[in-house]
Amino acid sequence: MPDMRRLLAAAFLLLALPAGAEVLRQDAGGFEVRHERMLAAPPAAAFASIVRIGDWWSDAHTWSGKAANMHIALTAGGCFCERWDQGQTEHGRVLQFVQDRTLRLAALLGPLQTLPVAAVLEFQLQPAGTGSRLVLTYRVSGNTPDLAALPAAVDGVLAEQLDRLTRLLATGRAAP
Repeated sequence: MPDMRRLLAAAFLLLALPAGAEVLRQDAGGFEVRHERMLAAPPAAAFASIVRIGDWWSDAHTWSGKAANMHIALTAGGCFCERWDQGQTEHGRVLQFVQDRTLRLAALLGPLQTLPVAAVLEFQLQPAGTGSRLVLTYRVSGNTPDLAALPAAVDGVLAEQLDRLTRLLATGRAAP
């Protein structure tokens, strides 16, 4: 399995960002990360932006090199997919959504697709003044030693994506 090791090593390098202080749990059975952001948009507008993931996700953290190729079909069982001329990938599936409040996905992001694990990515919105409070949690479970090296990197990637979403809602542009 040298190819899998090479793929994992490359993914770890791509994901190697400064770790945030948001890793809530890390043990032999998996990990959980959590982030909170105050968004400059009410829940309805924030939810609509979250679902348009290709508008704010970073190109650097896609398989195709273009976040615009990413889409979420907002229906139970709907695909969180990326499609481009040379291929496709399913990042996840919609488990539940409650309009303007909750989006829950079964989602194996990045190198997690190569591991025998399960993962749930959840966006929770609440009104906060004229904007919203967003809480994102990502829970990963599985019995593989490869998980030990991932929490800090995953935390960093998710922090970057949420920074982009926050910026998009505040300025109209996701990029710094």
